[in-house]
Amino acid sequence: MGVPAFFRWLSRKYPSIIVSCVEEKAKECNGVKASIDTSKPNPNEVEFDNLYLDMNGIIHPCTHPEDKPAPKNEDEMMVAIFEYIDRIFNIVRPRRLLYMAIDGVAPRAKMNQQRSRRFRASKEGMEAAEEKQKIRQEILAKGGILPPEEVKERFDSNCITPGTEFMDNLAKCLRYYIADRLNSDPGWKNLTVILSDASAPGEGEHKIMDYIRRQRAQPNHDPNTHHCLCGADADLIMLGLATHEPNFTIIREEFKPNKPKPCALCNQMGHEVKDCQGLPREKQGKHDQFADSLPTSEQEFIFIRLCVLREYLERELTMASLPFTFDFERSVDDWVFMCFFVGNDFLPHLPSLEIREGAIDRLVNIYKNVVHKTGGYLTESGFVNLQRVQMIMLAVGEVEDSIFKKRKDDDDNFKRRQKEKKKRMKRDHPAFIPGGQFSPQALGNRSSPQAISNPRQAAYEMRMHDRPNSTTSSPNTSLNSDGSPSPAGGIKRKAEDSDSEPEPEDNIRLWETGWKQRYYKNKFDVDASDEKFRRKVVQSYVEGLCWVLRYYYQGCASWNWYYPFHYAPFASDFDGIADMPSDFEKGSKPFKPLEQLMGVFPAASGNFLPPSWRKLMTDPESSIIDFYPEDFAIDLNGKKYAWQGVALLPFVDERRLRAALEEVYPDLTPEENRRNSLGGDVLFVGKHHPLCDFIVEQYKSKNTEPVDMPPELCHGIQGKLTLNENAVLPDQTVESPVPMLRDLTQNTAVSISFKDPQFDEDFVFKATVLPGAKKPPPVLKPGDWEKNNNDGRPWRPQLGFNRDRKPVHLDQSAFRTLGHTMPRERGMPGMYANAVPLGAYGSPYSRPLLSGQQQIPKLLSNLRPQDTWRGPTPLFQQTPQRTAGAAPLLAWNRVLPSQSQYQPGQYQGLGGPMSYPQRPEDRMDRGRQV
Repeated sequence: MGVPAFFRWLSRKYPSIIVSCVEEKAKECNGVKASIDTSKPNPNEVEFDNLYLDMNGIIHPCTHPEDKPAPKNEDEMMVAIFEYIDRIFNIVRPRRLLYMAIDGVAPRAKMNQQRSRRFRASKEGMEAAEEKQKIRQEILAKGGILPPEEVKERFDSNCITPGTEFMDNLAKCLRYYIADRLNSDPGWKNLTVILSDASAPGEGEHKIMDYIRRQRAQPNHDPNTHHCLCGADADLIMLGLATHEPNFTIIREEFKPNKPKPCALCNQMGHEVKDCQGLPREKQGKHDQFADSLPTSEQEFIFIRLCVLREYLERELTMASLPFTFDFERSVDDWVFMCFFVGNDFLPHLPSLEIREGAIDRLVNIYKNVVHKTGGYLTESGFVNLQRVQMIMLAVGEVEDSIFKKRKDDDDNFKRRQKEKKKRMKRDHPAFIPGGQFSPQALGNRSSPQAISNPRQAAYEMRMHDRPNSTTSSPNTSLNSDGSPSPAGGIKRKAEDSDSEPEPEDNIRLWETGWKQRYYKNKFDVDASDEKFRRKVVQSYVEGLCWVLRYYYQGCASWNWYYPFHYAPFASDFDGIADMPSDFEKGSKPFKPLEQLMGVFPAASGNFLPPSWRKLMTDPESSIIDFYPEDFAIDLNGKKYAWQGVALLPFVDERRLRAALEEVYPDLTPEENRRNSLGGDVLFVGKHHPLCDFIVEQYKSKNTEPVDMPPELCHGIQGKLTLNENAVLPDQTVESPVPMLRDLTQNTAVSISFKDPQFDEDFVFKATVLPGAKKPPPVLKPGDWEKNNNDGRPWRPQLGFNRDRKPVHLDQSAFRTLGHTMPRERGMPGMYANAVPLGAYGSPYSRPLLSGQQQIPKLLSNLRPQDTWRGPTPLFQQTPQRTAGAAPLLAWNRVLPSQSQYQPGQYQGLGGPMSYPQRPEDRMDRGRQV
C-alpha cells in the first residue's frame, strides 16, 4: 500500500499490537542438527488454524536480498523461497489450511502504479550502473585500488510479473515443494494446501480476502477460525480489519532501518559508491577470515494482533450521546475508509493530509465532531454515503490553509535545527585523528587494530599537529595542485561543502496566498477558475474512493476503472459530491498476462516478451511507441527524494494497445499462448487427509464435471472441484522442475483444481461479526493506553501471546563464563543464515555427481511410505555412504568454499527442507528468553 509511514505510525500509537515471535530453533547434538516437529504445540502459546502467504512479499527478498549476497541463479532463488516458507510455517504452524497466493493480473487501477514502479526501477538501475562506471574510472585514474569488475547478468526484478517464464517456473517449483512437504513433514499431515499462482487473476492479498469472504458466507464456516496472514504491506492491516474476524493476526519481518551495505565498487563496508576512494581493504579478523563475508544477522519476525488493535479502536472511536445507535463494527469500517485519504495503491493522497503530520488523528477528531450531524456512518459493507463524506471533507477543507502554513513552519524549524547540529558537530570535530593502532576503537571491538606502516612519520605528525606554523597536512587541510599545503583561506569553499543543501524548487508554495491557483496551473495546466475541470478531477477521485472501498469489502467492482490523473484535488474541492454517481460497469474482464506485461513494462524489460511484441516497444514506426518513453520527468511534488516523487508517465490507452496487439497475436507459440491464458487455484492434500480418497475417486471415475467439495471432510471449506490436467497423483512420479533436485518417486499426495463458492454479481457480503463468534479476552491493561509504560522506560514488544510469561535471562557471571570459554574470533554464518527451516535437504540421499559437477541439494528424502511420518534417520545413526566421484554439496559449500568449518553432511533434519548453520551467538543461547 502507498503509505510508507503507516505501520510506523500505527506501531507507535498502538504499541501493544506487536508481539515478538517465539521461534523454535533446531538443536545441535555432537554437531548434528536435530529435526523440529511442527506438529507439536506452537511455542507462541497460540494455535492458528489458517496461514495465508502473500507470496510476492517472499519472492522479492529471496531473489534480490539487500542484506546478503544474492542467489547466483534461478535454482538458488527457488531454494531460498522454500526456506523462507519453511521458517514461516515453523513459527505459525497452521492446523487446517495453508493458502499461497501469488500476484496475478491486477486491476487497471493497480497497473498504473505497477507501471510507474517498473519504469522507475529500470531508469534508476541504468543510472546507477552509469554512475558506478564513471566513479570507477575516476578512482582508477587516480591510482585507487578496486577489485576486478565482475561480469555478471543483472537480475531484472521486473520478471516477477505474471506472464513471464520466471513466474511460470515458480508455479511448477511450488507445486513440487507442496507435494514434497505433504509426503514428508508431520506438520503438514492433515493440512489442506491451496496454491493460487500468477495465472489466477487478482493481487495476492485480495485473492486471500476473496477466499475468506466467500467462506464466511457458507453455513459450515467456523466463526472462531484463527487466521494468520504473512506479508509486509500496510494494507494487510486494513484488509484484516475489513474481514471483521475476531481472531486475525499478521506476521511480518521486523523492520530494522539503516542496515549496512557494502560499497558496490570495492565491496567494503562503511561508505557508499559516491564516497568510495579506492583504498586497500583493511584486515578483518586475526586471519582475515571475515574478508569476503557480509555482517549478516538473522531476520526476526513479529506478530500484529488485530484483536488488540480493535481494543484500541473501540476505546478511541466510542462516542456518547449519538442520535443513532453506536455500532463499533461500522465505526471500524469508517476508520479504514478514512485511512484511504492518506494514500493507497490506487489514488494519490490529498495534499493537505500527510500521515507524518498526524493526518489520521486529525481525520478521526473531525469525524467524531461531525458524525453527530451526519445522521449515520460513512460506509456500510463497502458502500460509501457520499453526502456524509462531503461533510467530513469540507471540514478538512476549512483547515487546509492552516495545515499548509504549519507544515512550512515545521519544515523551517527542522532545517534550522539540522543546520545548528552540523555547525556544532563541525566545531567539536577534532582537527587531527591518529591512525593505525593509535586510532580510536569502539568499545567491545575484539579485533586488533592494524599496525601503522611508518611509526616515525606517525610520531612526527602527532608532535607537530598542534604547532601553529605546522605544515603537516590533516584531514581538513587544503592542498595545492602539487600536493603541498595551501595557506589558510587560500581556496574558496565549494558550494557542496556548505552547510545548506540545495533544495528542490517549489513553485506551488502552498503556505502562501493563491496556492490553489498555482497548484492547478502547475499540476494540471488549467486555471483554478475552470470549475468544470476541477469537478471532473473531484468526480474521478470520488469514484476512486468508492472503488477502493468496494475492492476491500466486496471484491473488484471493475477491472477497467482507473484514476486518470497524477495528482489529487484539495479537500475544499469536495463540495457537491453527494450527487455524483458511484456505479461501475458490470461484466468487465481482466487483462491477459502478456497484455499486462505490455502495459506495465518499459522497453528495457522487453526481453520477457515475444520478439514481435517486443518490437512494438522499440520500433519508431510502432503505433504505441509513445507508451514507452526512454526518459521521463519525476516531479518531487514538495518531497526531498526522487523515490517520493511522482513519475510523469503517459497513461496507457487500452483501445490503442489492444488494436496494436491484434496484429502480433498470431505470432505467439503454443507455450506463449499457455502462459497468456488465465488459470485458477489448485488444492493439495496428503494421503492421511480425509479428503484424499474422495479426490482419488474423482480421478478414477474420470468425471469432468465440477463437483461440490464435502465440507465435513475439509474443516468446513466449500467450493467446486475439477480434474486437473497436470495433477499431482498418488504413485506417480513428481518430476523436479530444477534439474539438480531429485524427483519424488514415491509420491502419496494428490492435487485438484479448486474454485471458491460463486455468488450473484449483486450479492453483498455483510461486513459484520458472524453469529457464534467469541470475542477474544481483553489484552490491554491500564498501562497499555499510554505510548510509553514500564515506568518511563522504552516500550518493548511482548514476547509470545502469553503476557504472563516470565522471561529468564543469564546473569552476568554466566556471560563472563561464556566469554572465557567461547572463541573470540567467531566464524560468520552461512549464505542464507536467516532461513531456519525444518530440516536438511537430505545430503545422504543426494544424486551422485560427475567430476566437477555442482548440485542443488534435493528436496525430499527417498523414504519408504511406512517411514514417511517418522522422518529420516539422524546422520549420527547412519552408516557413512561413499560414492565414487560423488560430492553432495549444500548451498553454502557451493557459494562460500572458504568456510570449511561447515560440513555438507553435518546438518540433518526432518524429511526435506535445508537447515543452514545457526549463528554462533545463537549456539551460545546468550540472553535467550524461554
